[in-house]
Amino acid sequence: MSETPEPLDELVTHAHDTRVVVVGAGIAGLVAALECAKVGMPVTVLEAAGRAGGTIAEAEVGGLRVDLGASSWSTANGAVDALVDELGLSSRVVEPAETTTWIAGLGRSGAAAASLPAESVLGIPANPWSEEVRPFIGLNGAWRAYLDRLRPPLTIGKERNLDRLVRTRMGDAVVDRMVAPLSVGRFGITPSRVDVAAAAPGLSSALTRTGSLGGAVADLLVDRASGPRLKSLEGGMLRLVDALVEKLTTLGAEVVTGARVTAVERDADARWAVSASDPAGEPIVVEPADVLFVATGQADARRLLPAHLAPSLDESMTDAAPLREIVTLVVDAPALDAAPRGAEVYAVPGTRRASGLVHQTARWAWLARAAGPGRHVLSVAFDAASAPGADAGPDAVPNAGLDDAAVAELARGEASALLGIDIDEAAVRGAHRAVFTLAHPASAIGHSEATEAVRRATAAARSLAAVGSWLAGSGLAQVVADAQAEAERVRRIVLWGSAPGS
Repeated sequence: MSETPEPLDELVTHAHDTRVVVVGAGIAGLVAALECAKVGMPVTVLEAAGRAGGTIAEAEVGGLRVDLGASSWSTANGAVDALVDELGLSSRVVEPAETTTWIAGLGRSGAAAASLPAESVLGIPANPWSEEVRPFIGLNGAWRAYLDRLRPPLTIGKERNLDRLVRTRMGDAVVDRMVAPLSVGRFGITPSRVDVAAAAPGLSSALTRTGSLGGAVADLLVDRASGPRLKSLEGGMLRLVDALVEKLTTLGAEVVTGARVTAVERDADARWAVSASDPAGEPIVVEPADVLFVATGQADARRLLPAHLAPSLDESMTDAAPLREIVTLVVDAPALDAAPRGAEVYAVPGTRRASGLVHQTARWAWLARAAGPGRHVLSVAFDAASAPGADAGPDAVPNAGLDDAAVAELARGEASALLGIDIDEAAVRGAHRAVFTLAHPASAIGHSEATEAVRRATAAARSLAAVGSWLAGSGLAQVVADAQAEAERVRRIVLWGSAPGS
């Protein structure tokens, strides 16, 4: 028998000798770690917080275990669906029982609300004369939006700014009362910062074909039935984090919480030297790594990534990600059993302190069963810059200076207004507040260029990768797919000597 090792044996040995350190145990860090551990690489994940999961978090509120941050995923690219299957969680997958979106803050007094027309994309209506559109823009707005049919179609191919595109073609009312509530409420950015081509692929070519923006929307809606859907896990999204950690442990990886990484340097052997400390400030020994993943937020990435990457970060990612406070309420309100305003309600910007809310027990049947008749879970969102007359910067903390009781009362009042139902103070059974960094969506203007600049800089180091929502864009589907792609790129380089596709 030949003593010469087989190529596969050499590859396995090489993988087992290639140590990986992942900084950050959010969903991006855990997925990147899994992709490396699956091929036999020794992996250590370091997380500064006392738990893994990042924006996937839960707490007990009013006797119920409820999601605080991310509570679902989009099936758009299939990445999370495949991951859930791989982790053996398919039996827990659920789809929403209610999907209707409402907009509040309509009418002269701002007290009216209406459900978003089904025939719309990004809030842009296919037919401004529809009875479903009338509550939003009125007769005058409908006449103005109709001018879209009379304008030349050439402007759309050149105009990528969503605000300018819709305002020019359909008027102010469509932007302010239909498009902006969705953009601000869901993603924390105004329509002026949304790239049309990224947010609604195919809209430009559809307008060229149909001759109007409304016609283009109608054209895109033909394929809506096969479009992306939302899914979640019965029992909450933390089950995904638990399964990832369990799988990593089974594969021999180590997930260390309460480990704050203070510095990252390249040593004399071109390996990554990682310095970390525990909550008391005592050093944590971390073996030098052959591969480093920085799976933190943008601020920590700037702090940790090597000096030669700093110019790319400083020049490309200058916009601070805004902070959003989510106040979770558990209330006894039988009037909400019928989900009178659907699964989610967003406010016309400037009309409410809250930017919107999600009626969780209307959306998820398993949670409604756990809560019981008459009891409901509401997630009320606050953005520092969305309140009437607000002049706070993007890094301001929403509701700063208010204690927990005051914030709970504020959220109760906002929920009452957004849902159109008086929720009595005595009906509140529990409240919880949590602040999250709101990552920009991939459709934000300039986001793709900024991400590409950072990726070029990290790729030059070959054994380095940066992952997370600040690069992938908001949403679990984008984050998971991006982390998997970056892990594959680095794996190919360190094990085979070339990146995928090269």
